[in-house]
Amino acid sequence: MTSEVLYESIPDLAVRFINSTCTHIFLTGKAGTGKTTFLRNLASRTHKPFVVVAPTGIAALNAGGVTIHSQFLLPLGSFIPGRNMPYNVGENSNFYTTDTLIRRHPLNSARKQILRSIELLVIDEVSMLRADLLDAVDARLRSARGNYREPFGGVQLLLIGDLYQLPPVVKGSEAEVLKEYYPSPWFYESRALRQAGFVYIELDKIYRQQDADFIRLLNNLRNNTLTHDDIELLNAHVRESDEDFSDVITLTTHNFKADSMNREALSRLEGKSHFFEAKVDGEFPEHIYPVHYKLELKEGAQIMFVRNDSEGNAYYNGKLAKVSRISGNKVEVVMADSGETYELKRERWENKRYAMDADSRDLKEEVIGSFEQYPVRLAWAITVHKSQGLTFDRAVIDVKQAFADGQVYVALSRLRSLDGLILRERVSPSVISTDKSVVSFREQHHRPSELPSVMRQSQLSFVGQIIDRTFDFEELIKQIQYAAGNVTDTVLKKVDTSLPILEELKQTLLAEKENTFRYRNQLHGLLKERKTLDLLERLKKGSAYYTDIIWKAIERLLTHQYGILDEKRIKTYHNSLEELDQLFTKKLMEIAKIPLLANAVLGDHAEYKFDSVQETLNQKRLAFITALRERPSVKKDPSKKSGRKGKNKSGPSTVDITLEYFRAGMTVSDIARERGLVPDTIEQHLAKAVSVGAIDIFNWITAEEMVDISTIVATMPEGFGSTDLYKAVKGKYSYAKLRAAVEYIRGVEEGVNESESEGQRESEQKGQGEAVGS
Repeated sequence: MTSEVLYESIPDLAVRFINSTCTHIFLTGKAGTGKTTFLRNLASRTHKPFVVVAPTGIAALNAGGVTIHSQFLLPLGSFIPGRNMPYNVGENSNFYTTDTLIRRHPLNSARKQILRSIELLVIDEVSMLRADLLDAVDARLRSARGNYREPFGGVQLLLIGDLYQLPPVVKGSEAEVLKEYYPSPWFYESRALRQAGFVYIELDKIYRQQDADFIRLLNNLRNNTLTHDDIELLNAHVRESDEDFSDVITLTTHNFKADSMNREALSRLEGKSHFFEAKVDGEFPEHIYPVHYKLELKEGAQIMFVRNDSEGNAYYNGKLAKVSRISGNKVEVVMADSGETYELKRERWENKRYAMDADSRDLKEEVIGSFEQYPVRLAWAITVHKSQGLTFDRAVIDVKQAFADGQVYVALSRLRSLDGLILRERVSPSVISTDKSVVSFREQHHRPSELPSVMRQSQLSFVGQIIDRTFDFEELIKQIQYAAGNVTDTVLKKVDTSLPILEELKQTLLAEKENTFRYRNQLHGLLKERKTLDLLERLKKGSAYYTDIIWKAIERLLTHQYGILDEKRIKTYHNSLEELDQLFTKKLMEIAKIPLLANAVLGDHAEYKFDSVQETLNQKRLAFITALRERPSVKKDPSKKSGRKGKNKSGPSTVDITLEYFRAGMTVSDIARERGLVPDTIEQHLAKAVSVGAIDIFNWITAEEMVDISTIVATMPEGFGSTDLYKAVKGKYSYAKLRAAVEYIRGVEEGVNESESEGQRESEQKGQGEAVGS
């Protein structure tokens, strides 16, 4: 670790915190400091898989992400931290808890896989995010990832926004209940976030304004320290009511005022209206339409572009223009700043969702819907809310009605300089306010001089955490057990190798439990002693060793998965195998990249590139899957072939091979060892052989075992299944042995096995006699 952490800029420092620590980050900054640009460039600067979410549909669309509610399947309403509903809140009220989330809104397999795949969660426009909603996200992540020890299930948060802009909204009835749990609705009051802690990083370079007096005034406005001189400076921009500023956009407080001003201005124009309908494909809900579905324009209409030019630099979000000519579907406008003529082109907005690639198990984006329309709206007036992120050279600011906290700041900060400010009436200090708790929050957490030392310590902690997470297989073992729990009787009838294969995977990991424990302790010792070279060398060797183990497990799992692709009515089992595959693949990547990641963190590298590692693993995986798909038996598990001879032209089946060893006098354990399989798999083979008459059941199951099983079967309730019987015998016999015995017992009861040999009958009678006499 270098003695001093240096960084070129605040954005550079933020990227290093993301890449080399697991510390949660609140990235903020005044209007025009580059928060949106930072988010836009994040994908090319981090090695961590992430998703982007936002509190509202429009905010999510602008951020290139999805809404928090859709990604985490959260109901509308307020979240009560904990599992139980308080006594004063009804069960059917507009509140929910961790328990009701799990019971009423369970995540499906696809959603869980996405949340398990990410290392970073980006929340944009976090000023609008309420504390209770962030705690609901915490509950979802802990549950989906099976990690209840760490806040947010061990996922790092990047929270982006400006608290001096749009605040969170809580309805009156819900506010009364929530105030019992949270001092205020702001996101930073989240219990999970307070437990985890975070760093406060403020972007300080202002790109929008260059006027020093204007910047000072905006700072004073943010901090509730406006002076008499500041108020007078603003009021110097009041203009007479009879002056014509119809070509200047007006920022107002409410939607109805902006809509009314735009309709009135449009109606005053001569000429006819032209209507242009959007084209909507797939899923694109009306509430996230970026512009009107049916756009009404006239020649002479003042319009504003609502996004940046996707093909060049002809326009940007917030640029004003005037419609000069309309002919059919052709619309020409004159840019307000340059006077240049431009023909409007339709732009395409995409509604996306996150998904897992079926082959590589990588996180990917899927386009589920699109909206195509001219990227403009009428622009004689716009609300302060919708002006966020825009920049104007000139604007009329309407302050006739009281603003919500921070709205005056948002409105003024849209301008490049005070020269472009036009007020219709004098500003009263009573309409200018900033939430005092927000000012206090900044004073408490804004410690830029401490960030380098905080990062150094966080980097060391991060290396320790990735050591623990990477070389710990408990999550995989839990998922194997979960998959085994989904093996119903229906699954067993269709896929009789399911439990043995899962048990084989489980035993593979359990066999390494002591090794991984000792190995982690060795690594932590080297980290504590700052023996970086020795640590990196041990990580390199451990990575190679465990990569081999996990890859072999993945091969076994994939072979099983692709062998049963066509089996129907076992969707839950298929899903549990997909989840298991995703976790194994994620673990493989963690193990493969940890030497490089630790080296980059401890060396405080600026770049973290693991694309080559990912590409190598993906190619190896895809090559294996391709080979599986090309196998003739891809649609049927090879281990399910008949035990009868002469049916397999390509050679003896796996059951036939087991039978050869069994007839040679080898025990089940010996055969398993010889074939590199687990005993349960061998017993599945023997059960298959018994069912087709290839061997006698009493050559495998002793008379004593048959009596024991028969006695327990007699006590079982009607309609019992294999799982019920397995629990009743307390795991004493394998599923395969139990099924074979039950089939034999029922055959005797129905007279099916009356033709059995005298030797078999004598053997059974002898066993019964011994059992009774014992």
